Amino acid sequence: MNADNMRDLAKLRYERAKELVDEAAELLQNEHYRSANNRAFYAGEKAVKAALAAIGKDSESHNGIIKTFNMEFIHQPCEFFGRDDLRILQSMERIRNASDYDDFYVANKAECEDQVDEARSLLCRVRAYLESQGIL
Repeated sequence: MNADNMRDLAKLRYERAKELVDEAAELLQNEHYRSANNRAFYAGEKAVKAALAAIGKDSESHNGIIKTFNMEFIHQPCEFFGRDDLRILQSMERIRNASDYDDFYVANKAECEDQVDEARSLLCRVRAYLESQGIL
């Protein structure tokens, strides 16, 4: 993909991340905590994929996305992201995995609220980054 296509992809992914976090909030409101945890993780992941697209990077796997985000934005100096963002994304993935695959996992309101809040916060930082790059 050329640079213009990657910028368009970054915008598209950011918009999808916003939809996903809205879905997570609606599921939370309706007390569907496991599903809300899923949507919150995917909102955060899609936002990170938007930031990666802005620099021409991508990955197809969850681990690959997290690893690439770590290498490109955490290990490299970046005023928009920090180590906490990496830990948040990793935690969101663990909670999403438990919510989706552990039959005995009991998701609760407080944890789910945290997931949705963390996803919103990450989206804000990604938005600021994309704005700084002239993408949004």
